[in-house]
Amino acid sequence: MSPPRPRTRSTPARSSPDRSGQDRAGQDRAGQDRAGQDRPAKTRVGPGASSDELRALLEPVVTGAGFELDALDVRSAGRRHTVRMVVDSDAGAGLDDIARLSRAASDALDRNEHVVGGSYTLEVTSPGVDRPLTVPRHWRRAHLRLVTVRPQPGSALGDAVFAGRVGTAGEESVTLLVDGRLREVRYADVAHAAVEVEFAPAPAKEIALLDPGAVEEEAAEDPGKEELGSGHDIAEGSR
Repeated sequence: MSPPRPRTRSTPARSSPDRSGQDRAGQDRAGQDRAGQDRPAKTRVGPGASSDELRALLEPVVTGAGFELDALDVRSAGRRHTVRMVVDSDAGAGLDDIARLSRAASDALDRNEHVVGGSYTLEVTSPGVDRPLTVPRHWRRAHLRLVTVRPQPGSALGDAVFAGRVGTAGEESVTLLVDGRLREVRYADVAHAAVEVEFAPAPAKEIALLDPGAVEEEAAEDPGKEELGSGHDIAEGSR
């Protein structure tokens, strides 16, 4: 199963109108030169404006387009700011979606100049495979994916890191297939979890344990696979 690829779009640095007399191209180049050097805090976005205020501005833009604002990261260097939005949905986010959201978010920022005091670069991206699973919707979107789990110290999960395939994800816990057995894992007992990169489809037997309906649908769509099932299992075991 191939991992999801993050899709990113950046808009060039923009300046507030009160600095329109300056060379904007020079500002853009300066912002790019400093990108790899500055590691500023991401608390305040502009004079009197907080990251909460920026989220309140941008989140309706994202949700209005049918997506979720998964993360908002703001980094400032003087009057230059980098605003990074991570967006997601149950169906993922394609390049066209990212481009559309980038334009809409830029327009919202331009209409509310007080939120970003100075030039800014806007980055809109979808989550990569390395995103930690921190909320129930992350687990739901990782359905049937292989994940690595590091338990909370002293939790009922023990101390050892383990891998499992994701089944049904609820609001408080998720079902994982671990070493051939179904195991209920409470999110509160998980210190860190992330999807593993797989270069082959998930084994049919594991999918059947986690989601029998998916196997039945696949068999209905391609009856020939059911006839070849036993031979396919032998071929997998011999590799």
